[in-house]
Amino acid sequence: MDEWRCVMYKILIVEDDMVIAKTIKAHLESWGYEVEYITDFQNVVSHFASYDPQLVLLDISLPFVNGFTLCNEIRKLSKVPIIFISSASDNMNIVMAISMGGDDFIAKPFDLTILTSKVQALLRRTYDFTGQTNLLEHRGAILNTSDATLTYNGHKIDLTKNDQKILLVLLENKGKTVSRDVLMTRLWETDSYIDDNTLTVNINRLRKKLEVIGLYDFIKTKKGLGYLVD
Repeated sequence: MDEWRCVMYKILIVEDDMVIAKTIKAHLESWGYEVEYITDFQNVVSHFASYDPQLVLLDISLPFVNGFTLCNEIRKLSKVPIIFISSASDNMNIVMAISMGGDDFIAKPFDLTILTSKVQALLRRTYDFTGQTNLLEHRGAILNTSDATLTYNGHKIDLTKNDQKILLVLLENKGKTVSRDVLMTRLWETDSYIDDNTLTVNINRLRKKLEVIGLYDFIKTKKGLGYLVD
């Protein structure tokens, strides 16, 4: 088990009982995991996207929206493993949890050692064979680099290779102006020669795609400097 103490996997706890959430957090952190728990239950999906965890622990009974709905929303963005933790452990809820996209179910009250074992096993199965998904969130827009899509207000668009490269660079530097030279250099890494005019065409096409799903003025032009998202 020592190898798992060295791996900094990120875990998100979606549990409205703060005593339970803090207890789980402290225990998993003692195993070397990076852990956060939700405090704003009206913006769980947005927090999930910005934190980009490798595993989610999800209760069923939550304020504003139940765990089944949240699981379904997360599944639209990511294949991240999800373990339901709930005292509502009758067969119907367990079946519903799995059918909505959950990977496992642990009934409360549970032993923290059992929880840790299940977390370790699920992380091993998931990430020994597949890479980690990458999500970047800004102003409610969620870029998923694992499937080259952007989601905003429930609408999803497919991105070209160049679309994704441009958005990735801008979101990695949000609030900062990225020069045209930097963008062209990043595009050259995966494509043939990109000149100044070609970059302008790519930016304009991407802006039109973003406007279709309601993202107006998402990419701003800084005249003579470059582009930014803020």
